[in-house]
Formats: sequence, C-alpha cells, structure tokens
Amino acid sequence: MLKRLANLLQDKQISLFEAEPEPTPAKPSLDAFNKPRAMRELCLGEHRVDYELKRARRRSIGFVVGAEGLRVSAPRWLPQADIDRALQQKSDWILRKLIEQRDRARRVQASRQSWCDGADLAYLGRVLKLSLDPARSGVTLLEADGLLAVGLPSSASEAQIRDAVQAWLQRSAKAWFLPRCQHFATALGVAMPQLSLSSAQTRWGSASVNGKVRLNWRLIHFTPAIIDYVVAHELAHLREMNHSARFWDVVRSVVPDFEAAREHLRAESIIAQ
Repeated sequence: MLKRLANLLQDKQISLFEAEPEPTPAKPSLDAFNKPRAMRELCLGEHRVDYELKRARRRSIGFVVGAEGLRVSAPRWLPQADIDRALQQKSDWILRKLIEQRDRARRVQASRQSWCDGADLAYLGRVLKLSLDPARSGVTLLEADGLLAVGLPSSASEAQIRDAVQAWLQRSAKAWFLPRCQHFATALGVAMPQLSLSSAQTRWGSASVNGKVRLNWRLIHFTPAIIDYVVAHELAHLREMNHSARFWDVVRSVVPDFEAAREHLRAESIIAQ
C-alpha cells in the first residue's frame, strides 16, 4: 500500500544516494506507467515502471516525475545496480507521483472545453450553454435563459468560437476582479494593486512586492466565493510576502472560512482549456 501524505506535492525533484540490500523483484504489472521516451525498465513492488536515464556530471541521483513519466539523472560513474537500489528505496514516492500524473492526465482530458453550439461552459459556478446566433453581434450573456449567445454562424470553426468566447470571458473576469480587489484592499488596509490578467496553466494568482497582482482569468469559471479567496490571498501578500502563520491570519481576517476554497483549488489542479 502506498504511503499517504497529508499534502500531495506537484512535480518535484529529489536527490538520493544510499545503498541498501536489493529487494526481490515482483511480477510486472500496470503498463499504464510505461512512457514512449523511457529507455529502461524496473519492477517497483507489483508495478513495472519504465524510466528515462540520463548520465551527467553530478554527485547524486536525481528523480523527476512529470508528464513524460519518470526521469532519472545519475553520475556517469555510478553502477546501474546502485541506481536500481536507489529506485527501490524511493519506490513509494515514485509510484505515488506516477499515479498522480496518470490521474492528472485523465483530469486534463476531462476538462477539455468543447467549442461548439450547445456546449456547456462554466461561468461563476454556473453552467451556461453556448448558442451560436449569427443575428447577434459579439457575445451576449442571457442569464434568464442560461445561454451565452455568440454572434457567429453555425459553420464557425472551433477556433473562432473559442477565441470569441475566451475574449468575452477575459473581459468579464477583469470586470469582476477589479471591484473585488478594491473591496479586499480596503479591508486589508493596502493600496489598490495594479491588476493584470494571467493565462498560467497551473497558477491561479501571484503578487509582487511592488504592488502588482496577477489573477488567472480562468477563475471566472468558479463561484464568487472561490474568486474572493484567491483575490484575498494575493492581496494578503501585500502585507505578508510569505505563507507563514501570520499570512494565513491575514487571509482569515477577511475570508474566515478560506480553507474550503483553498482545498477546492488544490483539488482542481488542472485548469480547463
């Protein structure tokens, strides 16, 4: 059974070089861990894991688990048997990270946005239907009908629909974020930040010491409560540029139940495209 940790980390690199008795290999299984770029294979517990090995001028072994699978960097002089022992020692970590990456890839696929007439679109925690309407100009939100009317013909390509809707979403995001920034700036006693939109794939927001705040425009898909948490989080950094206990106290002072929103975003590590 894999060891469970309280907080799962994203891709990370660790270094290790400690020798220990080599365990008895188990029966290979789970071909899902195999990757096209992999050059070597090893059994970790009940799983057969392919990995890419790179030799380099370094003093320790480095392990990276990412979208392409497991990559191992090792000193040029190190025997393969020592690399295999190091892999066995970190098998729990490696397998857990590979499973996270597999699940992440599945969530990426599930989060792919369809850009066609009748497709669902998340907006402020609600689900809208895209409706192509050549009689209209631009993009119009019809809240009463739960529709987002897009002024394009039925023959419009996915790229045309995507570009039109995403441009509208970005304008809507900026219009929504600005007053929330003003609200929390006043509540926290900080200057109104210089706000810009971000298109980062794995980051919801950022703040700099010069008072600039960037918010991912895709936050507009989420409920207002989650957006408020991210805004408050970034503006709290204008008082505490860290994640210390004092920082979280600042966040809690304006969003008392922020933990629920934080956990939701941690689970939502994939940003829909």
